Amino acid sequence: MRYTRARIEAFGYELAPVVITSGEIEERLEPLYRELRIPEGQLVAWTGIEERRWWEPGYRVSQGAAAAARKALASCDVRPDDLGALIYAGVCREDYEPATACDVAAAIGVAPDAFVFDLANACLGVVNGIVDIANRIELGQIRAGLVVACESAQRIYEITLQALLQDRTMDNLRGRLTTLTGGSGAAAVLLTDGSFGGGEGRRLLGGVQRTAPEHHQLCRWGIRGVPGSETAVEEYMTTDAIGVLEHGSELGLATWQALLDEMGWSPGDVDRTVTHQIGRAHREGMLRTFGLREDQDYSTYPFLGNMGTVALPLTAALAEERGVLAAGQNVALLGIGSGLNCLMLGCRW
Repeated sequence: MRYTRARIEAFGYELAPVVITSGEIEERLEPLYRELRIPEGQLVAWTGIEERRWWEPGYRVSQGAAAAARKALASCDVRPDDLGALIYAGVCREDYEPATACDVAAAIGVAPDAFVFDLANACLGVVNGIVDIANRIELGQIRAGLVVACESAQRIYEITLQALLQDRTMDNLRGRLTTLTGGSGAAAVLLTDGSFGGGEGRRLLGGVQRTAPEHHQLCRWGIRGVPGSETAVEEYMTTDAIGVLEHGSELGLATWQALLDEMGWSPGDVDRTVTHQIGRAHREGMLRTFGLREDQDYSTYPFLGNMGTVALPLTAALAEERGVLAAGQNVALLGIGSGLNCLMLGCRW
C-alpha cells in the first residue's frame, strides 16, 4: 500500500506517574527467588528493563487517552471538531460496551459526523488505526483523524505476582516472565491530509502487512473459568517467549523485506527505525535479523517497559523530541503483535 496525502501531523503522550523498578518486583518475589536460587538482578538481566510505570489507583484508561489526545491537538492547528475519525486502539478498555473511543470523544469533543469506534489487534492496534485513518484520508472521506490508546499494567502484575508465589516452579516463571515486562502509558497519533498548515513533514509513504495466525496461541491475555467452579472467572496472561521470538523474527523478516520492496528502499536508505518495545532479547534479535545497527533504532523499554499498543507511538514521539528523528529522514515504524501479525510503515520525516 502506498499513500500520497496522509501526514502524521502530531503526537501526544502521557507518562504514568508511578515508577516501579525491577528491584521492587524482585523484592516481592523473594520467596520464589530463594526457592529457585535465582540471584538478585536477574529480572534486568533477562529483560533489559530497569523500571516501568503504573497509573495511580482508580485512573481510567479513557483519561490517559484523552490527555494524550489533547496534547496532540494542542501542538497543531487541528481542532477537535475537525476530526473525521477517532479510534481507540488499546488492549485495555473501560467496558465491553460502549466503545472506549466514545469516552475519549466525549472528553475532547468531536463533530457529530465523526467516526468513533474501538479497534483491537493486540500490540499492533495503534499501527492498524494509523492505516485505517490514512485510508480514509487517501479516499478523501476525512481531512483529519486521531488514533489513541492507553494501557494499564498494574492489575495483571498483581495477578501474576500472586500466581508466581503460589506455584514456585521454573516452568511457571518461564510462562509468566514476559508479563513482568509490562508498562503503562498513553499515546495519540494525529493524521491529516496536510491541509492544516503543517508543512510537508512526517509524510506517511506506505506500508505492508504479513500474518502468521497459526501461532495465535503463543501469547494470550484474557478471562477464563476457574477450574472446579461453574461461575468464577479469573484474568490470566501467558506467553511462550521463545516461540514468540523465533516465529516473530521469521514473520518480522518477511515483513521487513516486503517493506523495503514496497518503498523501493535498500537497507542503507533507512535512516531510523522505531520498533515495538518488548525487551532486550526481542530488540537485539530483530535488529540482527534485519541487518540493522543498534544506533539506527531508538528504544524506551529499559525505563518504560512494554506498553503494548502505546509503546511504538510513544517511543516515536520521544525520539522526535530528543532529535533522533529529524526532517528528511526515511523512518520505518516496525509493529508486531501477538496473533501473530506484523505491520510496518515507511515515513519521510
